[in-house]
Amino acid sequence: MMIEILKRHGLTLAIFAACTTGLTAVVYNLTANTIAQQAALEKQKLLDQVIPQSLYNNNLSNDCYILTDKALGNEKPHKLYVARFDGKPVAAALESTAPDGYSGAIELLIGADFQGKVLGVRVTAHKETPGLGDKIETRISDWIYSLSDKFITSENDAHWAVKKDGGDFDQFTGATITPRAVVNASKRTAWLMQSLPEKIDTLAVCEAN
Repeated sequence: MMIEILKRHGLTLAIFAACTTGLTAVVYNLTANTIAQQAALEKQKLLDQVIPQSLYNNNLSNDCYILTDKALGNEKPHKLYVARFDGKPVAAALESTAPDGYSGAIELLIGADFQGKVLGVRVTAHKETPGLGDKIETRISDWIYSLSDKFITSENDAHWAVKKDGGDFDQFTGATITPRAVVNASKRTAWLMQSLPEKIDTLAVCEAN
């Protein structure tokens, strides 16, 4: 008797599991395109914040390459989005990492042209202290906008530093390490980007955008 009851319960559980799996698959198939479209819109929205749409006429989010260089804060692959006007590369948005944030690495997206002009910088991930280091976020402070429309003239451009280090950029009250890390990473990345037009054709293309 007990064996028969267990068999019935096992069959019920198996049917329930099969139905749940089937339902999950149906929901995924129904929502996958919507999720992908939303992700693409969010990525394009972020790219538009660091490269003005007026500068390019290609599909920026799909013109993507993989770049590995220690100037980007580590030796991990970073994505490079190339802005072209009538086929000619005019600017790019490049992922970068500031490894020396107060609470760890700060992930960035930096837009710049190939003549040394920084077009925009945005933080994409960080673990900085709320109320102090998180002022690198646009929803908290407008500090990050101070990096836009500035030129970098050399690898060691003294202007690209916080004021405490003799540079042009404000630090935060009680938190110098975070803005210093962002400014330095932006400088390294923007300087690297000036050498990229000749290298683009040698880079691997992103597998999925």
